[in-house]
Amino acid sequence: MAGFWGKRKREDQELQAQDAVLASRAGTALVAADERIRVTADELVFAEAELGHEAVGPLREALASVRTHLGEAFRLNQLNHDEIPDTAEELRQRNARIVQLCEWAEDLLDEQTSALAERIARARRAPEIIAGVRADATRLRARIPQARETIERLAARYAPEALSQVQSNPAEAEQLLGFAEHSAGVAERRREAGQREQANLALEAATESVRRAGTLLDAVETFEVEALRAESTLAAIVEDSRGDLAVALKEPHSTGVSAAIADLQAALAALPAAGVNTDPFTQLTRLREANAGLDAAIAAARERAARPIPPFEHVRHAIDDADRQLAVARDVIAGHRGWIGADARTRLAEAERIRLDLDRFLGVPASTVPTIHEDHREEAMAMARRAAYLAAEALQLATRDIDSSRPQDPWGGGGGWGGGGNWGRPRGGGGDVMGGILGGLVIGSVLDGIFD
Repeated sequence: MAGFWGKRKREDQELQAQDAVLASRAGTALVAADERIRVTADELVFAEAELGHEAVGPLREALASVRTHLGEAFRLNQLNHDEIPDTAEELRQRNARIVQLCEWAEDLLDEQTSALAERIARARRAPEIIAGVRADATRLRARIPQARETIERLAARYAPEALSQVQSNPAEAEQLLGFAEHSAGVAERRREAGQREQANLALEAATESVRRAGTLLDAVETFEVEALRAESTLAAIVEDSRGDLAVALKEPHSTGVSAAIADLQAALAALPAAGVNTDPFTQLTRLREANAGLDAAIAAARERAARPIPPFEHVRHAIDDADRQLAVARDVIAGHRGWIGADARTRLAEAERIRLDLDRFLGVPASTVPTIHEDHREEAMAMARRAAYLAAEALQLATRDIDSSRPQDPWGGGGGWGGGGNWGRPRGGGGDVMGGILGGLVIGSVLDGIFD
């Protein structure tokens, strides 16, 4: 018994120590959160002066919410220290809530002040940024004459449609630089007038305009390099395409290969003669597409050559077999509607759907089509065989349902009409008829396999 009380005493001491740590933590957190509110309020005033009233709206709302919830933490702390005695559990719950509220307040204020930190830092550097915008504008403006000379030089070599993507870049860059310098002046004047929000908007517009102007001028220089690279690649692809044509002309000429050969020949013939201004980008794209089309057509023809095309007679036989299987299954199910379950009906419905899809695939009723194009025969045969298979499954399931639904021998004995344990139905009845139907379908399938 002494050991039990000793253990209980140690547990109580540990819990008291934990409660003391939690109480100390709650007090420290409350002081820190209160100080953080004061500091953030000062930051809000500064941020509003730098960025404007609307820009600091989220921080203002967060600060108001924190003050409201921190009031609850102060009330809980007051309850912990009033004259009314509290249990250890009550103190523990209050201190835990105080810590939770203070941590939430710190996190929320951190999130909102971090979101404004970069903008505030940028606002503080506004004079430096304005000077940088003006320096960049001066530097970029000096590149405009060179860009215009580059456009003139390129115009002597490339077609107007090739230059359309960069021809107006120097003029657009000059307009953007003028707008950037004007916006920088607006930002400077608004800042001096204390209109910080408008000043910041103007400064952002100036910075973005300078960036876009630099991108446009860079694009002119990049175009010249890319055009030369396209010309070099085009020459290599022309040589490769001519070699591909020589190989393709020796391949078996299916419809697809013949069309791809004609397309590539037309693309090569459309190339301008030497000395004519060209659009290497468009020509390269056109030739690549035609070359890839020929490769794909040859690959398809080789694959088809490795897999023989079924004769039309075999496809016709598969369609007729599907129609026979469907007709038998449809008749049996229709004649025993009350006995047929969902499985057989589902198979029959799927078989009929595939059969209708076959008609739509061929564009005419498959039973009357005079011939089927070689490219469509394999898929048509697969659809017909699938329909026949499902119809045969439907018939087998229907037969099972019919047999299970017939009246059974109430005595369980042998004999009956004709003996053999078939009391309640004569020998040679419905089951034998169904067996004959199934046997005929099996024999028909075997014969189909022989003909195929």
